[in-house]
Amino acid sequence: MSGLQPQGRPAKPRVGLFVTCLVDLMRPSVGFAAVKLLEDAGCIVDAPVQTCCGQPAYNSGDRGTTRDLAMQVIEAFQGYDYVVAPSGSCAGMIKAHYPELFEEDPNWRAKADALGAKTYELTSFLVDVLGVTTVDASYDGAVTYHDSCSGLRELGVKRQPRKLLASVQGLTLVEMQDSDVCCGFGGTFAVKYSDISGAIVEAKAKNIEESRAPTVLAGDLGCLMNMAGKLSRDGKPVQVRHVAEVLAGMVDEPPIGATKGPHSA
Repeated sequence: MSGLQPQGRPAKPRVGLFVTCLVDLMRPSVGFAAVKLLEDAGCIVDAPVQTCCGQPAYNSGDRGTTRDLAMQVIEAFQGYDYVVAPSGSCAGMIKAHYPELFEEDPNWRAKADALGAKTYELTSFLVDVLGVTTVDASYDGAVTYHDSCSGLRELGVKRQPRKLLASVQGLTLVEMQDSDVCCGFGGTFAVKYSDISGAIVEAKAKNIEESRAPTVLAGDLGCLMNMAGKLSRDGKPVQVRHVAEVLAGMVDEPPIGATKGPHSA
């Protein structure tokens, strides 16, 4: 990778990787891809013992459990220069919502503010903080990109993944219609309002198919699993991958929701 070193940033930033629950349990390859990208950019990467960011509890109105989980995350990551997550959803939870959990506790509010100030979604960190402009990867064919809600609306993640994808050899980005419209996952929303969620992902799958790109990428595993499930149920041969896997050149794993594919080993 090539990039810049903004004044005041450590030459070898210590990054705590917030792996996320879904990556840990469902798609560990995304975590390894994130580590590769960060190390290639000159970071020292560690994945401390960690727990859920608390978003499911938060979305369900359980502020007590959310605060307990947030305290564990704050303590686990306090010693790092930066905290990076391959998920706009989890990064947004830490950055945007942790501080409001502790409005009546000045001590923990200060800790939450400090953690939020150094927390980033993966592609945003690479582009906006490290100044990365290219990645050493190749991918044969066209892809389309889904902008996940939390990353886009809470963190402003839109141009950063596209900037990095533009440097991938052999890759062509084809924009789908309404790329910035929800896929219908929304965490617990998909469980509480399954009919509405199903209608939303049906529209998203239609836009993906009409792009004619054989691969769809995104930066949040929840969205990717939701879209992959719909595409698979409809018998559509679209590959679904996390953007980090493509940027890192780590596409030996079968696409999400598939057991084999043209890019699998």
